[in-house]
Amino acid sequence: MDTSPTALFDSYEQDFLQFIETIHQKLDVKDGTDKEQRKASLRRVEMELDEADEMVPTFESLNIVPDMPGHFHKVSQMEIEIQGIPQSVRAQYQSRLRSAKAELSKHKKLLVDSRAQLARMDLLSSANNPGGYSSSDDPYGPSSDRTRLLAGTALLEEGSKRLQQSQQIALETENQGADILMNLRTQREQIENSRNTRAVTYSIIGVLMLLIVVIIWEKLSG
Repeated sequence: MDTSPTALFDSYEQDFLQFIETIHQKLDVKDGTDKEQRKASLRRVEMELDEADEMVPTFESLNIVPDMPGHFHKVSQMEIEIQGIPQSVRAQYQSRLRSAKAELSKHKKLLVDSRAQLARMDLLSSANNPGGYSSSDDPYGPSSDRTRLLAGTALLEEGSKRLQQSQQIALETENQGADILMNLRTQREQIENSRNTRAVTYSIIGVLMLLIVVIIWEKLSG
C-alpha cells in the first residue's frame, strides 16, 4: 500500500477523472437518440456529477454566492489531502485541483445545455402537434405554442449566461482561496519556528545565569 503524502490525492484524482470520462461519453451523444432514453441518461449524469462533487465541489454546486458573509466553502476530499502534501510540491497539486474544478464546472454546463436542447425538442414537438387547433384565436393553438417556445428559449439562454458568470466568479475565488491557504500555512510555519527559537534563547539565558551564580559563589568562597 502506497503511504506517500500524495497517495490519497492521486487516488481521488484518478476516481474523479474516471467519473468525468464516463460523464463525457453520456453527454457526447448525437441527435437521433430516443428522447426518453436521453432523459434517463441525463439523470444518471446528474447523479455522477453529484458524486464527483464530493471530491471536487464547485460554488454553483453548493448553491452559494462566493465572498458573501455567512456562506462558507465546503472542503473537498482532495483539498483536505493537499494540506498534508509537502510545501515543496504543493503548488503543483493545487494547480491540478483547480484544473479538476474547471473540468467539473465545464461538464455541469454541458449538462445544462443538453437539458435545454431536450426542452426545445419537447416544445417544438408540442408546437407541431397535428392534433392542435388551427384557429389563431385559440389560446391553445399553434400561435400560443410558438409564444411559449420563444419565452422558454429566452429563459434558457438567460440561465446559461448566468451560469457562465457564476463559473467565472467561482474560478477566480478559488484561485484567491488557494493563495490565502498557502499564505496561512507559511505564516503558521513561521510562528512555530519563532516559538522554537524563543525556547532555545530562554535555555541559553538560564545556563548563563547559572554560570554567573557559580562564578560569584567561587569568588565569595575564596
